[in-house]
Amino acid sequence: MTERKPPGVSFESFVDKQIREAAERGEFSRLPGFGKPLPDDSAPYDELWWIKGKMHREGASVLPPSLALRKEAEDAEAAVAAAVSESQVRRLLGEINTKIAEALLRPPAGPPLNLRPFDVEAMVETWRKKRA
Repeated sequence: MTERKPPGVSFESFVDKQIREAAERGEFSRLPGFGKPLPDDSAPYDELWWIKGKMHREGASVLPPSLALRKEAEDAEAAVAAAVSESQVRRLLGEINTKIAEALLRPPAGPPLNLRPFDVEAMVETWRKKRA
């Protein structure tokens, strides 16, 4: 708790003194984000900035399940292109194919899925050609 402003001392000098003393004690160095640049303030004001920040920190998704699965399928294709072994390619495609097959049996909420399981053998062959 801070002390009360003594009478006769200007408010500005009283506050400046408290800030200086706190900085000397190192109290600002323990704040989250210390030493990091401030976020970009050129974006227009968003009333829900704190909700979006919380969701980002928590890793929550705002996409409907069908769109999230489409994005995951795109990411799997990119991961296949960067894979270092054929077994890794097969594992990645097997995982996403399982999710796609489950979604086709029980369509998720949101827009249409518009996905089919990947042809593992064709994708492996394409991967081999690009590696050669």
